[in-house]
Amino acid sequence: MQETLKIWDMQKVQETQETHDIGKMQGIQKVQGIRKARRTQKVQAKNQATEAAREVDLIVIGGGPAGLAAAVEARKCGVENILILEREVELGGILQQCIHTGFGLKIFGEELTGPEYAERFIKQVKDLGIGFKLDTMVIDITGNKTITAVNKSEGLIKLKAKALVLAMGCRERTRGALNIPGTRPAGIYTAGTAQRFVNMEGYLPGKKVVILGSGDIGLIMARRMTLEGASVKMVCELMPYPGGLTRNIVQCLDDYNIPLKLNCTVVEIHGKKRVEGVTIAQVDNNRKPIPNTYEYVECDTLLLSVGLIPENELSMEAGVVIDPVTSGPVVNESMETSIGGIFACGNVVHVHDLVDRVTEEAMRAGRSAAKFILSGKYEGIQPGIRLPDEKSTITTVAGEGIRYVVPQIIRKEYVEENSEILFRVRDVYRNVRISLISGGEKIYSVKKVRVAPGEMESIKLTKQLLEKIRDGHKIIVQLEDI
Repeated sequence: MQETLKIWDMQKVQETQETHDIGKMQGIQKVQGIRKARRTQKVQAKNQATEAAREVDLIVIGGGPAGLAAAVEARKCGVENILILEREVELGGILQQCIHTGFGLKIFGEELTGPEYAERFIKQVKDLGIGFKLDTMVIDITGNKTITAVNKSEGLIKLKAKALVLAMGCRERTRGALNIPGTRPAGIYTAGTAQRFVNMEGYLPGKKVVILGSGDIGLIMARRMTLEGASVKMVCELMPYPGGLTRNIVQCLDDYNIPLKLNCTVVEIHGKKRVEGVTIAQVDNNRKPIPNTYEYVECDTLLLSVGLIPENELSMEAGVVIDPVTSGPVVNESMETSIGGIFACGNVVHVHDLVDRVTEEAMRAGRSAAKFILSGKYEGIQPGIRLPDEKSTITTVAGEGIRYVVPQIIRKEYVEENSEILFRVRDVYRNVRISLISGGEKIYSVKKVRVAPGEMESIKLTKQLLEKIRDGHKIIVQLEDI
């Protein structure tokens, strides 16, 4: 009897195991079938999107100040079929969280807040009937100006443009790029993130704050956090000079008695769940911490304002040539990149100090894109930038004391009235002369009491100046002692 029961139990176990195995196999097959179906759907959607690629005259990637200005200008120049693609849920870009004043003095002749400045262009976009897609991420650009984008409502989108304007802006450098030793507690933010929390979300990131880096956003947040009741202990800057505008140093630090420590950095972050403090130190000429200068500072928040990086992953995918110094596209006087019909403007080209300059640059890009479209150049293969050895092409060069110059290529016959050469210096200099050299001759010179890396310098390309530039020669921008 026991042996019979034992045999029966074994048979039952075996049947149960077989049933389990069959069920498991059926489950695996079902999952594999679902995955295969999803893959098929994705391929079909992609093929369908490819087949039904919508044709647009001009596509502007980015709905911030640069993208809006470029789209508006192109529409005013006669381009009717324009589409702006913006990854955020509203137009305006970073301006929507910049509630302080100081915008629009050059463009509108009055002082505006960031949202007010953005609204001026958003209204024009709507009044002119310019199309835009929000919450839409561009994931690929090809050299022939075909764009792949995705959003929640339409899924995968394929677009084919006659011309493109790249206006993706820039992003902040994070702690991961700094390699600061220590733990990974809460309370470490980029200055822009903290700005969004305070100005748009209504959250105060912390009560006792140390700011690393003296970029403009960091300086503005020093004032903003103070106004919200936080105690800003100090702003530490690795370099021997501040990174932001002089007006922001005065209005945001000096007016609120916030100390600025130059040649200083954070060498360690303390705390487990939350930041409890940081260790700061002075640095030597090689930017290395000096051992005897270590100081512990109690704080619950560390804000990082340590530089901005132009967002050019899409540009590189398209094959656009990138300047290793600016980390932005190499452009000519028309803001055209190395690929014909692809233009770039704003912080995606190089980081600007004033939004008014961004707008001026974007308007030039919009006008140039309109000329490209309306002239029918898009129908053939057009090189964006002529080779430097062409007789009518001029190459700009950063000489002594100059970090970079934009545009990198100038074609005299395409230079607009009031066009400018923009550049930044390498260090803080006093009592110097900015000079332009062409063909070994000095063709322009101006005295400056003080120049600094945080403030953009410019030289207008007047008709008289262009006549002095020799075709096929380089223009060298350099500093000279007086």
